[in-house]
Amino acid sequence: MSGTAQACNGPADGGDPAGSEGPAGGRTPDGGPAHGAQGAAAQDPTAQHAMARTRIAQDPDAATVAAAQRRTVRVLMSAQVVSGIGMGSMLSSGSLLVGRLTGSEAAAGLATTFITLGAALLGIPLAALSRSRGRRAGLGAGWLLGAAGSLLVLVAARPGWSALVFAGMLLIGSATAANLQSRYAAADLAEDAHRARALSLVVWATTAGSVIGPNLSGPGEPVARALGLPEEAGTFVFSVGAFLIGWLLIWALLRPDPLLLVAARARATVAPGGAAPVPGGAAPAPGGTAPALGGTAPAPGPTAATPSAGPEPAAPFTARLTAALRHVRAAPAARLGLAAVVLGHVVMVSVMTMTPIHLAHHGAGLSVVGFTISLHIAGMYALSPLVGWLADRIGRIRVILIGQAVLLCAAAVAGTAGGTQWATATGLFLLGLGWSCATVAGSTLLTESTEAAHRSEVQGFSDTLMNLAGAGGGALAGGIVALIGYGGLNAAVALLILPVVVLALAPRTRD
Repeated sequence: MSGTAQACNGPADGGDPAGSEGPAGGRTPDGGPAHGAQGAAAQDPTAQHAMARTRIAQDPDAATVAAAQRRTVRVLMSAQVVSGIGMGSMLSSGSLLVGRLTGSEAAAGLATTFITLGAALLGIPLAALSRSRGRRAGLGAGWLLGAAGSLLVLVAARPGWSALVFAGMLLIGSATAANLQSRYAAADLAEDAHRARALSLVVWATTAGSVIGPNLSGPGEPVARALGLPEEAGTFVFSVGAFLIGWLLIWALLRPDPLLLVAARARATVAPGGAAPVPGGAAPAPGGTAPALGGTAPAPGPTAATPSAGPEPAAPFTARLTAALRHVRAAPAARLGLAAVVLGHVVMVSVMTMTPIHLAHHGAGLSVVGFTISLHIAGMYALSPLVGWLADRIGRIRVILIGQAVLLCAAAVAGTAGGTQWATATGLFLLGLGWSCATVAGSTLLTESTEAAHRSEVQGFSDTLMNLAGAGGGALAGGIVALIGYGGLNAAVALLILPVVVLALAPRTRD
């Protein structure tokens, strides 16, 4: 990438920072009118924006970074609200649509499986795109592909082409990948003591859309009938619009790009001794206690001379990924963060995938299924700011352990609910809350335990592994239910809690 102006793609607050283009109104410092090129630039809005971008790229000071962080979180939250509708509307109807088209309950679980598999396959490419072109490019591409996948499902549902429906759901997985990577974008510029809070706010923003989405199953039925589609396909119409709006918000408003601003600051600001003070190093927890990692050494920030510190790679992405994985293997806290995120996701996806089928077996209609999934998603997202605050306050490892306890309770409640709808809904809410604890605290721990130069690769790998494991869990869930029932499925996935607890209690992790 050439030119400093490209490094940030816009002013920190969406307008011209004070003083960036010289005195207001195109006047000289003594109050007289500006003349020549200076005056023309001061009066030309395009030139003013270019001058502001250049100033930010050349000298992204602390105030600029703080303003950019606030704007980044606001934009990401707005996009998550809208796109959450697109994701949530499919969760309650996707498996039912596949079950209707294939006539197989075991195949119904493949709906979520293909979505999570798509997220797994596209997680690393989207991370690579973010690394080279910035978060706007990576996240925007994810939402656009999600809209294309939803449209493909609509086209294929009318004639009943199940293979193309699965292909569409594979593409929809890119929206899941963008949703997940948005939380890391919120942490790009965050201060150390507030990183979990910033990450959790973006997770929380998904609540409104994701709770509304599953309840669109009812309104989706007349839409589907009007279009000549199966009733279960109506919600995908809403998904197309939601994903397109999410892309537009990211592409138009995520300026300056947080990941590119991190790179600009690394190049422009060199602290004594050669270290570039880039947000991302671990800091002590509030109150003067030990670091929130449980004693893990702070991750060093990148140096200005390190090409891999920003989005201008000096080595192929695969080579950087290999080096990043070696780094994770050598850090016990990073391994714990990765295990908490991945295994917590497997538990959640496996149970959530088969819950609509379980409820339908006991006579529940689409409205009950939608309400139950809404409660589940509320558990995933609604309390995430509290989870983030708690992770900043008492430490990431303790919150991970709390999450494992909640997941165990969820499996017990849902697995013994039988045909009692309120008990199933309660279990699904707890399932979402346990996932939130594992994901928010685990993601923060993984980020802080990884050197800044490796974070993009580690984050992409984490999301890919998370979704691959979730896809495997969703694929196996239908067969497990056919063999030992819904209660047996809950008991089986509860065993995945044990490895996380063992890692969290290991002395090396806390040293």
